[in-house]
Amino acid sequence: MARKFLYVIAGLIVLAIAGAFVIRIYQDELTAMAFVPETEFVKQEALAKNKYEEDGMWYSLAGKRENNPTLWQPENAPDINPRGPAAIFFVHPTSYISKDSWNAPLQDAEVTERTNIFLRGLASPFASAGEIWAPKYRQATVGAFLTKEPAGQKALDAAYEDVLQSFDRFMEQQQGDRPIILAGHSQGSRHLTYLLRDRVAGKPLAKRIVAAYVVGWPISITSDLDTLGLPACSGPDEAGCIMSWQSFAEPADYKLIIDYFGITEGFNGQSRKDTNIVCTNPLNGGGLPDAQAEENLGTLKANALLSSGELIAEEVPARCDERGFLLIGDPVDMGAYVLPGNNYHVYDYPLFWSNVRQDALRRTRAFLSQNAAK
Repeated sequence: MARKFLYVIAGLIVLAIAGAFVIRIYQDELTAMAFVPETEFVKQEALAKNKYEEDGMWYSLAGKRENNPTLWQPENAPDINPRGPAAIFFVHPTSYISKDSWNAPLQDAEVTERTNIFLRGLASPFASAGEIWAPKYRQATVGAFLTKEPAGQKALDAAYEDVLQSFDRFMEQQQGDRPIILAGHSQGSRHLTYLLRDRVAGKPLAKRIVAAYVVGWPISITSDLDTLGLPACSGPDEAGCIMSWQSFAEPADYKLIIDYFGITEGFNGQSRKDTNIVCTNPLNGGGLPDAQAEENLGTLKANALLSSGELIAEEVPARCDERGFLLIGDPVDMGAYVLPGNNYHVYDYPLFWSNVRQDALRRTRAFLSQNAAK
């Protein structure tokens, strides 16, 4: 048991370092750790069209399943009654660290264990707003973020094909005008940006979106946002908008992220160089760029496996700086997985757990109220 625990901790440390977008900036150091697959990229076979009709293809299926990780709650979290009526589609972050293949196999006990940990910490606040669907998908391995070789991008594109297929199945089950929430983190948020572009922007579905929580992945204001079909949220009672942030303590060093981001191309085909990124303050629903610690309803402090945890209120402030990064002031003790540069990527949701919980439920109620008035 102790050996298993240490292995999970080691895996989480790697994942903390490799979170998502930011790991590219530490490419040389991490490549030396040999997480990049040495095999050629081989395009995986498409899943059967009805694959996501199988219960086993979901970590959470309409909020059901025994020991559902998305239903985990901190020990002192107040009950939400009644819960909202939304259907939540949550895409988990990277939990595959093997170099055996570019994309994760669907049935892998270690991947499942790590993903369950992430879902307990990251997806759980959304359970207040409704039922959560969290698909399994053949995610790109962490090594896909550590190379400039085309195989890395191909692995991400392949993972997105699964996410898109699972989303289409999810939508088949949402009858009428049921409100929809999209959420994810890191690699999962990367896939959400493509999903917004391909399934929401300019489509009737856009009118059913309560909000999209694209957290831990940058969105260029000038090169990406207009193509995603939803604006950035500008207030706590707004529906049909995007919440997005990347968390840093101060002094924050995100220069290398900006440098890398600047050499990539946005969804509109224009360079992201010198563009600011979307930052919506999770403490006030994007209403203002700054919020004091007193507005933080509860930061999730949990053990490494998220088998237990509690909420600490009024500890962490947040403010969006001029480039679009979310600054939390002095470093706060969240655990061992803070990245270089005071980057709190791994804790993007736990830092503001209670506020995200309230935000998702409040926006759902605002969506229902606005549509009832039409």
